[in-house]
Amino acid sequence: MVPAMTQGSDQDRAFARQGRVVAVVIALGGLLAIFAPVLVSLTGLPAHYEILFYLASLAAFVWALVVAIRMWRTRSGDEG
Repeated sequence: MVPAMTQGSDQDRAFARQGRVVAVVIALGGLLAIFAPVLVSLTGLPAHYEILFYLASLAAFVWALVVAIRMWRTRSGDEG
């Protein structure tokens, strides 16, 4: 017999999913920053598009930091 899901396990799953989303955003932001010069040179875009890619990467990092801090505060509020 399968045990019924509790509210705690649903919250833990949502928390873990949010953590995975943050990890993917950090990874993609880093890859975008690394490959920005390559993307610009391969596509023949002007150099200011490289700066746009860097700004998008920075925005991804800031978003991930804000979400990670919110997760940390939520988790520490549950335990304390």
